[in-house]
Parts: sequence; C-alpha cells; structure tokens
Amino acid sequence: MLLERHISVARTARYQQLGELSPATTQLWLVLHGYGQLAEYFIRHFAPLHAADPVGTVIVAPEGLSRFYLTGTGGRVGASWMTKADRLAEIDDQASYLTTLLRHLQAQCPATARLTVLAFSQGTATASRWLAREAAQWRPDQLVLWAGDFPADINAGAAQQLLNGLPVAMVSGDQDEYVSLTKLHELAATLRQHGALVSTYGFAGGHTLQPDILRQLHATPLPA
Repeated sequence: MLLERHISVARTARYQQLGELSPATTQLWLVLHGYGQLAEYFIRHFAPLHAADPVGTVIVAPEGLSRFYLTGTGGRVGASWMTKADRLAEIDDQASYLTTLLRHLQAQCPATARLTVLAFSQGTATASRWLAREAAQWRPDQLVLWAGDFPADINAGAAQQLLNGLPVAMVSGDQDEYVSLTKLHELAATLRQHGALVSTYGFAGGHTLQPDILRQLHATPLPA
C-alpha cells in the first residue's frame, strides 16, 4: 500500500538585505522575487531606494525555498516559491517562513516603521496568500503587486479583511507577456470590490521592474 505522509523539518532560508535596521528606520520594504530569480540579484533593483534614504529605508529580499538549475544540470541557479506538486504544503511552508522572517526584522526596528510588501511576477501569489492569512493579526502599510496576480483561490472573507482600505499599487509594462495592461485594470477592479485603495501604473516595457516607478512608490506618502 502506497501512503503519502508529511513531516515538518528544520530548514535554513536565506535573504538579502540593504541597510541596517535601527531605531532610525522609517521604511521597511519586503520584496519577493519572481520565478527563476535569486534574491541577491533581485534586490539590486532596489538599491536606488536605499541610496536615496540610507538611514531610514531598509530593503529585505527573501529567497524562495526551492532552487534549481535554470538550464540542464549546471550553470545558473534560480529559485521558485512553489509548484503544483504538494502545493498546499508549500503554501503553508512559505507563509510560515515569511512570518518568521518579518517578526525577526520588526524586532530590530521601531513599531512605527512603515512596511511595504512588494511582489513581482510569481511572488505576487505567494505574498497575497501569505498576507491574507495574516490579515486578522496585522497588515502591511502598502502592497505592491507588480506583473502578477491576486489569486482567485483566496477566501473572499480573508481577501476582504486584507484589502479593505489597504493601499495597493498594481504595476505592469505595456509589453508584458504575462500581465497586459488590460489584465492589470481588470485585476484592479476586482481588488477595488474588496475595498482596496488601488493605484495602477503602466510603463513602456516588458516583464521587468521599472526604476522610475519604484522611486515614485518609495517617495509617495501613503494615505493616513
């Protein structure tokens, strides 16, 4: 008889950080990479934000727990947040990982530091599911969904609890092969139905981050 079982094990996760958390920290950005990326390269897109405010702004990029060779059996390595295999267990593991990391970070900075969660591509589903699970206890000050989705399988009540009154920025390039600007505005309309305060941003380009919009999101005051 073939039986599938699960067991919880200790595991080491890594993350990259720009800046030192301190009593002077005013903004903490938790940024989630896309499929096949590594945190050490993804975080470089955010270096200008830290450089513009080296004392107050700290950027942290967690890395997905699953790594693989991008081509064949050697060479460049990428990371993934999850696949369809053992999907529910992977969702649980990622949520536990991100919650543990955030608690570790917030213990090192003032409670008044504003938290932005930015997720790119595959990372948007991971971030959305994680935040929806945590919404009864806490929410970020801003959520940025860049070239990705807010999963339809999130419970409607949890989505409402997370999104109602939450500033959400949605971003995509006009040549993005995964999330067109039309799709972006459709997703924005869905999130507004849950009460999210949605702002949409488009730019000339494909499936990538765009420096000017990042700077704008960093500099724009959030609703009180």
